[in-house]
Amino acid sequence: MAFMDWARRLAGGKQHKRGTSSVAFVLDDGDLCCAGYTRLSDCPEIQTACLRIAELIGSMTIYLMENTKNGDERIINELSRKIDIEPCDNLTRSEWMTAIVMTMLLYGHGNAVVMPHTRGGILESLEPISAERVSFTPEANSYRRYTVRIDGVPHDPEELLHFTYNPDRTYLWQGRGVEVCLKDVADNLRQGQKTVNAFMKSEWKPSIIVKVDALTEEFASPEGRRKLLESYVKPSTPGEPWLIPAEAFSVEQVRPLSLSDLAIKDTMELDKKTVAAVIGVPAFLLGVGTFNRDEWNNFIQSKIRPLALGIQQELTRGLILSPKWYLQFNTWSLMDYDLKSVSDILLAGADRGYVCGDEWRDRVHLTPAGLKEYKVLENYIPADMSGQQKKLVQE
Repeated sequence: MAFMDWARRLAGGKQHKRGTSSVAFVLDDGDLCCAGYTRLSDCPEIQTACLRIAELIGSMTIYLMENTKNGDERIINELSRKIDIEPCDNLTRSEWMTAIVMTMLLYGHGNAVVMPHTRGGILESLEPISAERVSFTPEANSYRRYTVRIDGVPHDPEELLHFTYNPDRTYLWQGRGVEVCLKDVADNLRQGQKTVNAFMKSEWKPSIIVKVDALTEEFASPEGRRKLLESYVKPSTPGEPWLIPAEAFSVEQVRPLSLSDLAIKDTMELDKKTVAAVIGVPAFLLGVGTFNRDEWNNFIQSKIRPLALGIQQELTRGLILSPKWYLQFNTWSLMDYDLKSVSDILLAGADRGYVCGDEWRDRVHLTPAGLKEYKVLENYIPADMSGQQKKLVQE
């Protein structure tokens, strides 16, 4: 529809009288509507939240532990080195684990598959399989058994490592991810960002409107309008007052429409908080709010630790043969404690013989100094010897 036809329709089809003028702002919303499917991986906020979880899990050390009569002890051997340092060719351990978690949370819709490669019974590599190469086929008349197809080739799940997130309602062995929960939020965030970009690029943000007689000969052409502006409006010296004919011009100052007027900022912040709540990350990781130590530590304990626990259980189930061995992530390394608090706790333990000097030095990032001896203060004695103190003995 032509602009003049649209303006006449707004005016009820009547022609404007001579000596009057009209001003209109037109926003073409044809390019602002986000049509089609929005993948979660295309949403920066969702990708950022999942990537932060994946990077944190990828940064934790993986311990090979053994159950003993004196408690669980860490084992350091070739198997622990393979899993914790070099699990896969062409990938570091951190990159390897980050890829697995990102596939499980985002790309694989709650599923990630790793194929172990062995030679002569020795583990050589743990190859993560991209989501595009994997499909799952449940067996007929069974809710428990299924087949994993990699590049169309069927595999027994017992031969693979299958990590899942948010189990499916029907097939409990299959993950669902967060796609259903966040689909509408992802669409809103994409629409909001597109609106912001279109608004920032828009040319319809004038700060001054000059109303003139629309039918004057000088105003009929772009050259004439430019000449009028240069003659009356554009000053030769900055700050110089305008001198315009009162009967021909009317000047109004207007406030341009801002993003606050559109409530885009508040809406996007609300959607970001929704993303953070559904995925389980603090909102400040998505740029909403400020850092809070208690919230961070709760995030590590309530979100990172359960995810890491599921991963370490699947690694133990698929890779460890000994019933006394298991794999464990060091989640305590992600907790936010200041150095003074850590030092005070360790020093209190050292006074009671629970911590040696080298253990304290290791936690405050100092090299060992040969302080392997456990010491206690002289007034700390075993409970069964409390009656043998000299001050209680009658001579």
